[in-house]
Amino acid sequence: MSALICVARIGAAHGVRGAVKLWTFTEDPFAIKRYGPLLSRDGKRQFEVATAREAKDHLVATFKGVTTRDEAERLNGIELYVARDKLPATDEDEYYHTDLIGLDAVTTDGVALGRVLAIHNFGAGDIIEIAPLKGATMLLPFTNAVVPEVDLAGSRVVIALPQEIEGEERGEALPASRPRESGDP
Repeated sequence: MSALICVARIGAAHGVRGAVKLWTFTEDPFAIKRYGPLLSRDGKRQFEVATAREAKDHLVATFKGVTTRDEAERLNGIELYVARDKLPATDEDEYYHTDLIGLDAVTTDGVALGRVLAIHNFGAGDIIEIAPLKGATMLLPFTNAVVPEVDLAGSRVVIALPQEIEGEERGEALPASRPRESGDP
């Protein structure tokens, strides 16, 4: 089986008939219904969405076999996964976080910086977090200017370290607000 990717997290029970709040991490929140059974992190439990409707910032969903509030309450906090190969292919300059995490990070001159720890988005665009070979982690904007090359086959990302961002010294960069878009130079 291919790697598992987290696509949703079950929240608190909603009502008395087994519904839960469901936070999805997919572009289309209702896509979780198309992936078939969703798996727990360890792959031992399966969950199949029976119904889903939109709420303010999440879905309200029911799962097959869950019919009471008590059963729904026991699901709170469970993350739901699908096999990587069940997800749609990405466009050029678009990546699943799992494809980037763990890649080597090198400068444009080929000097090793460290490894990609995570990709974050705090509302101002994607941020790439790099664990350097020594020192504190670096948070850099995930833009074409700062990350001009992503080489999945070569297991690396190329980083063009900015000289200074918002008054911080090199290596202590803060996030920028320009999101990565295809067609950026």
